Amino acid sequence: MASKSGSSFLITATPVTVIAHLLGITIITLVLVWVLHFRGGLALESHNKQKIFNMHPFLMLIGFIFFSGEAIMAYTTIPATRKVKKFIHMMLHLIALLMGVLGIYAIFKFHNELGMPNMYTLHSWLGMGTICLFGLQFLLGFFSFWFPGAEMPTRAILAPWHYFGGMVIFLMSICTAETGLMEKFYYLRLLRSDEAYIVNFTGLVVLFFGIAVTLSIILPRSY
Repeated sequence: MASKSGSSFLITATPVTVIAHLLGITIITLVLVWVLHFRGGLALESHNKQKIFNMHPFLMLIGFIFFSGEAIMAYTTIPATRKVKKFIHMMLHLIALLMGVLGIYAIFKFHNELGMPNMYTLHSWLGMGTICLFGLQFLLGFFSFWFPGAEMPTRAILAPWHYFGGMVIFLMSICTAETGLMEKFYYLRLLRSDEAYIVNFTGLVVLFFGIAVTLSIILPRSY
């Protein structure tokens, strides 16, 4: 929505938030089509090692990025008390963290079972840095804002840095996903296949999701 004030227009966050949710659903759909239809399915234990690899993009894109984005938006979009919003924000981030850790485990397992080296690409460096910072951010946020909780003056000082750090880590996860999709694209030499279009569209939607989530918490909200 846009409201006119003098000669300026104010775009509110509500429609952007709706778009972000729709983009998140699109990510889930595209990833499921990719790993189930084109890549053969999902498994943590299988003779088909591709299924083990598939757990990585599934968990990182749907588990880590989607739930992280929803957690960020939940704090400003859910019509509830501050304590309830904080709890939902925390739980969604916890789901993202656990699925992210499992996604890291899956890719290490895939590499180790095929005798491939670990941590040799920019994607892997960004990914490990992102998940470590995410875990640290979660722990600091939990003990500062939930239990036992810092004193109010301390919270007031920490809050802006918590918001800033959270957005930096979220945008790092978007960059990591993009480098991972590009890496897989060239590794598979997909060229003009239907799978190539799925991978490319997934990358675009992930980027737009990151932009929409960021705008959703920056823009003013009308109630």
